[in-house]
Amino acid sequence: MQRVAIVTGASSGVGREFVRQLDLLKGGPLDAIWAIARSEDSLKELADSCTNVPVLPVPLDLTRDGSFSRIQEMLENQDVVVEWLINSAGFGKFGEFATVGDTQNASMVQLNCLALVRMCSIVLPHMHSGSRIINMASIAGAIPQVMLATYSATKAFVLELSRMLDHELAPCGIRVTAVCPKFMKTKFLDKPGDSQAADGMCRIGFEDVSRVVSKSLGYAIMGKATCVPSLHMKLLYAASRCMPRSVLFKLEDLLFR
Repeated sequence: MQRVAIVTGASSGVGREFVRQLDLLKGGPLDAIWAIARSEDSLKELADSCTNVPVLPVPLDLTRDGSFSRIQEMLENQDVVVEWLINSAGFGKFGEFATVGDTQNASMVQLNCLALVRMCSIVLPHMHSGSRIINMASIAGAIPQVMLATYSATKAFVLELSRMLDHELAPCGIRVTAVCPKFMKTKFLDKPGDSQAADGMCRIGFEDVSRVVSKSLGYAIMGKATCVPSLHMKLLYAASRCMPRSVLFKLEDLLFR
């Protein structure tokens, strides 16, 4: 039986770094890594760069129903146990809800929430005690952000779902970790929508992608339900829980607009 890791959003940014660190065996021994993303060329380049664990490029668009049928078929037709499921596919658009528009708002919910739910549902029967799930949330899921209404809501969903899944699955030895970083310098910011709003939000600084991934793997191995990599984000989150939402939003308006 092959031990595999499945990583979504693997062609760039956080997902690519997860593949890189899993290839360095930072998540333990593996027989294969299934790297899922839309760009076949980027996945092939990633596979060629990995030297310790064979990487299988799986070019799929997780906003399409047929993609999940394909993943389910692969799991059922191969003798595998999934050691790691890492859901890092997602995107966000800055701007007021009405300006972002119906299509982009709906797409954020579809990829950030629905695709993640379906991946967990499909993969879970192929996991065992000791398997780990990492779901990429965001500090925006813990502290709702102005000009990021839908994105913040999707990441709050990821955070709460992950916490409940961890509670449900812990007796089986499967643990789920939600990761809540601040912004990272990835393709997430290539087409932010409202660039002025994006510039304002990014005043809080950036996380280092490699550090976020390393901490995420470490927290998951320890069975921690939540990983907030940045110390000052932990302090801000704790402070925000004591504030009325109206006060928090006014402060964000002053800081970021």
